[in-house]
This record gives sequence, C-alpha cells and structure tokens, in this order.
Amino acid sequence: MIAVNDTLSSLSSASGSEARQQRGIQSLDSTGELLGALVAAGRPLSLRDLAAAAGMPPAKAFAHLVSLQKIGLLSRDAAGCFEAGPLALELGLIGLQRLSPTREAEPEIVELAASTGMSVAMAVLGPLGPTVVRLEESARPLHVSLRVGTVMSLVNTAIGRVFSAYVADDVRHRLLAQDHLRLAGTDGTALLQKPGAGDTIPPLDPHYAQRLARIRADGIDTALSRPVPGIDTLAAPVLDHTGSICLVLALMGPSGSFDNAVTGDPARILSAATQRLSRRFGWIAGEHAG
Repeated sequence: MIAVNDTLSSLSSASGSEARQQRGIQSLDSTGELLGALVAAGRPLSLRDLAAAAGMPPAKAFAHLVSLQKIGLLSRDAAGCFEAGPLALELGLIGLQRLSPTREAEPEIVELAASTGMSVAMAVLGPLGPTVVRLEESARPLHVSLRVGTVMSLVNTAIGRVFSAYVADDVRHRLLAQDHLRLAGTDGTALLQKPGAGDTIPPLDPHYAQRLARIRADGIDTALSRPVPGIDTLAAPVLDHTGSICLVLALMGPSGSFDNAVTGDPARILSAATQRLSRRFGWIAGEHAG
C-alpha cells in the first residue's frame, strides 16, 4: 500500500510539474500576440497600428518589439514600420523546405469532401501535364473516368485551365502542344497564334487568353457538364511563397445538385481551403501584384 501511495504521489507531483511548465511565460505570450498581429496584417505596421492590432498599449508593445529586433525576429523599414527580420525569414525558409504540398493538403481534401458532400480531386503538374494524384469520393461516388493518374486537358477541363492560367508562358506553350494526349484533350497548338516580330513565344488565342485572365482574377474556374456531361467542376489553385502554382484542388458533383457559380457557397469553401494552404506555403495575396 505504501508503494502504491508513493507511486500515486509521484504521478501527482509530475502532473503538477507538467501543468506548471505548460503555463509558459506570460511576457512571451504577449510577444506572440504582437507577432501574430503582424502576420495577420501581411504588411509592415507602425508601432501604433501593431499595438492596436495586438490589443495592448504602445508603451508595452514597444518594449517587446525592441527585444524582437535585438534577436532578429523583427526589423524596421525606412518608414520605421515593423516587419519580419532576418531570423524570422530564416525560420520561415526552414519551415517551407520541410513542407510537402500534397501531404499538407490531405486534411483539407478530407474536410472539403465532408463539408460539401462532393467529390474532391487534387492534381499536380507532372511530366505529362496536370495529373490527378488524389481523389476523395463523396458518399455518392461519381461515375466518371477520372482516376488517380489521369492527365487533364489544359483546354477543356477546369483543373487544366487553372494550371494553364498560372504557369510560365514557355511552360504553357510546351504543354499545349501535347494537349491532344490528355483527358478531353484537343489540338492545343490551334490556340497559339502566329508569332509577331520580336515574339519568342507565340501569343495565345484571345478568347483563351481572356479565360485565363478571368481565372487569375477570380482565383477559380468552372467546367459545367464538360468534359463529362452531367458533372460540374470547380477548381482553384494553391500557390507557394513565390506565387508559383504547386497544386490544384477541385470539387465535383452532379449538375444541378449544387451551386456551381464562382460566387456560390461551394466555390467560397473551396477558395478558403486553397487560400489557407497557399498561406501555409508562404503566399501572401497581393504581395506580388503588378
């Protein structure tokens, strides 16, 4: 009995010690609030604005900010606003290097399927073009030819057009030349006009170019009963810290069974998921605009 009591006492003591450790350091919690506010803003902030965003007096915030500058987590720009410092950038790069886009997207894919009741596909840009690498089917599976390993057309599928909208011009040109080999593919070279004087890459057909511009503006594309009659698709990009596309997520469901507009709830849910992933990979919307 004594041994049991001693053991229970020891466990209780260890538990209490662990609880005390988990309380952390209150001053560092305040520092974390400042860093969180700066991350949420996505741009350099003045002392007053940063303190207000973190919900603390400027005088209190300033003491924390001075320490953050000393260790390199923050720095100040020419206007005196606070921004990420060299140590923060190095830590961020380490984190980015360890991320796997397809692995990080897995929970979002499962959640999308559960919250929308629709099938979800994930595609990456493989050597043959936009390739489906993950398919989470809804409770009512779709009877379509889409499978893991399917390579999608850049012209006639929403997934392919989203990739086409975000890849570099020379990459798009090369991929369009092989579009006839893909699901719902076509003669992609027909969308390349005759090069003008000084053109190194043939310009795109105006209608196709406008479609890609609209995808970039909306951040999403739709394919209604194409290429599969009776199946509608919404597709959106996931971008990395350079603004390059790393994968595409797509929602698919029977035509008429969901709101397929780019402003509808399914599109909003899909965009929120891809934006969360993009932010995790270092993308800040508007940072590379222009």
